[in-house]
Amino acid sequence: MGGTVQQFESDSFDTGSGALGITFIGHGSLMFAFEGKIVHVDPYSRIGDYTSLPKADLVLITHEHQDHFDADALDLVRTPSTALVVTQTVAGRLPGATVMHNGEKISVQGITLEAVPAYNLVHMRSEGVAFHPKGTGNGYVVTFGGKRVYVAGDTENIPEMKELQAIDIAFLPMNLPYTMTPEMAADAARSFQPKILYPYHFGETDPSKLVDLLKNDRGIEVRIRKMK
Repeated sequence: MGGTVQQFESDSFDTGSGALGITFIGHGSLMFAFEGKIVHVDPYSRIGDYTSLPKADLVLITHEHQDHFDADALDLVRTPSTALVVTQTVAGRLPGATVMHNGEKISVQGITLEAVPAYNLVHMRSEGVAFHPKGTGNGYVVTFGGKRVYVAGDTENIPEMKELQAIDIAFLPMNLPYTMTPEMAADAARSFQPKILYPYHFGETDPSKLVDLLKNDRGIEVRIRKMK
């Protein structure tokens, strides 16, 4: 990618405390810009050339798989003052990082974070062995001013999603066989009713199927971006 101009899609939202910019890097990788701060989620060097992207004030890592925890991408976005929030499975490889466990709520760089479980119920690597076991991965609810943004990580439509409240923007994965089918993602969305839903990290799954499944759920706006 070196030497090429990257063209990423982006959206902007009014939070009541300034604009929230969302850049859709691809796969499970996102970048948020708010109040002069940059938040990278699961930066992945196979998806974007991070040498040309802004450095991070905060990096969120959802779990230890290489397409979510990429040391090369981290080296390109972090500075000595970058805060890292990770799962326990990643902590040993990132000295100084803050570990969040499922259910915890903290504030980092003035940004409120809530760690939501992320795991499989149905899709298994082998009998009884989930692709993402319960307790090892995080989704994150990130509050930017008056907007609550849920980045689900690698998960299925787990019961804990019903406990989510007042989610303005949600990112739900549909990368088969590792995460959700469109039907699972639709069920997940109905359980907590985000105002805007982005399918992300959807691989070869057709995201238009999710649009069709939720076409009569008028409280949920589904937006498709380049997030394979």
